[in-house]
Amino acid sequence: MNSRLFIGSVVVTTLVVSVLFIGARQHQPAQRPNVLFICIDDLRPDLACYGNPIIHSPNLDRLAKQSALFMHQYVTQPTCGASRYSLLTGRLPRNTVELTNEAIEKEIAGKPRAEVPETFIDNLRRNGYYTVGIGKISHSADGYVYKYEEPKSNVLELPHSWDEMLFDPGKWKTGWNAFFAYADGSNRQSRKAQVKPYESAEVDDEGYPDGLSAKIAVAKLKELSARKQPFFLSVGFFKPHLPFNAPRKYWDLYDETKIPLTPSPAVPEKVSAASLHESAEFNGYKQGDEQASLEKPVSDAYARKLRHAYYAGVSYTDAQVGKVLDALAQSGMDKNTIVIVWSDHGWHLGDYRVWGKHTIFDQAVRSVLMVKTPAMKNGLVRKEVVSSVDIYPTLMELCNVKAPTALDGKSFGSLLKKGKLTHWDNVAYSYFKQGITLRTDRYRLTKYFRTQEPTVELYDHQNDPNENHNVAGEHPDLVKHLSPIWDKGNTGLFN
Repeated sequence: MNSRLFIGSVVVTTLVVSVLFIGARQHQPAQRPNVLFICIDDLRPDLACYGNPIIHSPNLDRLAKQSALFMHQYVTQPTCGASRYSLLTGRLPRNTVELTNEAIEKEIAGKPRAEVPETFIDNLRRNGYYTVGIGKISHSADGYVYKYEEPKSNVLELPHSWDEMLFDPGKWKTGWNAFFAYADGSNRQSRKAQVKPYESAEVDDEGYPDGLSAKIAVAKLKELSARKQPFFLSVGFFKPHLPFNAPRKYWDLYDETKIPLTPSPAVPEKVSAASLHESAEFNGYKQGDEQASLEKPVSDAYARKLRHAYYAGVSYTDAQVGKVLDALAQSGMDKNTIVIVWSDHGWHLGDYRVWGKHTIFDQAVRSVLMVKTPAMKNGLVRKEVVSSVDIYPTLMELCNVKAPTALDGKSFGSLLKKGKLTHWDNVAYSYFKQGITLRTDRYRLTKYFRTQEPTVELYDHQNDPNENHNVAGEHPDLVKHLSPIWDKGNTGLFN
């Protein structure tokens, strides 16, 4: 063959192959993003990014500046297991079991794999994601089903969701002991509840369990960076859940005398005590300085000490979150990773004389939510009302995975971009204490299925942001106007 013709044919062939290869790459689906999902227990929106100037939360605040920060995200139940059940399944509660901490254990654990995914984690796993859980993502402290004082079992709460479920209980031996840990290796159970609800110990971050979870997460991110597979990594931190225990250095960030008290020191006007509670979980710490009661508030000095302890726990967890976020950035995977931080509900820090969750007031059902996608260049603040059941469909949209049709939530993917939406409905529902509550962008309407009056509560957040005044009796026309929207959230739970 003529050498020029041969060389020409090689060049043409090479060009054709190159064009075909480039075309093939252009038609390949984009690489799916990884997901880092951080769950924080009992964290109310008490962070600097949410407007609290007292809190030291630099790592979460840094993430908030890069994320969509949701100011009005509401969970469906103000208790850990039930709230996480709704989050994971994208469903509103339809039976009373789904209002309890045993919801996941009774509704999911031990069940065979079905056509419908057990959780959004399972759905991601079915669609090619490698899934890793660390700590408390479902209800159990380590993801396994067993009682507080029993040995750890080998029964997963979410049997089909995880490729790996990890936890280091350290000197506390089991997940539940670690969940109620004191720095000396004891726990609430082993000390028969003869403990204070707070502790400040001269230990480093790994002197309490969340430091161990952060260590596992950092190491796991290094492993995941070597995999040729998108991953879902969830890390569940315990603090600031009771007991309010944290290393001393986080207590030292605060001047206790400058910590403000609640703007809601009394029981709300025209509200039954049945809408509140007697702080049973908090009072279960038998060596507390004072017992809480709806009849009278704890002393201002003790209230400040408790708030100080809670804030120290928040700062401790913030530091652990920072370690995980730094490891993600150092790996370079942050460029293709969705980061979500979510807390399972709020907490009453003496609001209405209550210390705990377990109400359907804003302080208990409003929680933290920030979402960062790889496409985001700058953060934004969203004031629209969203629900925790909206997270499932949103995540599926972001990961290009088909969501089941039976979800109650809706994707808020459109809220992850700048600009105001004219069609967002601004509605969220929460359930507890024989009641259903509707939150809109201005009002909270609550109706209870009980005998204690009043059974209807209405709060106007424009004039009463702390829900101190029930104005249902003064505005029956407004109750009537909002009731058809409230009806849409009535799943028949209490009928």
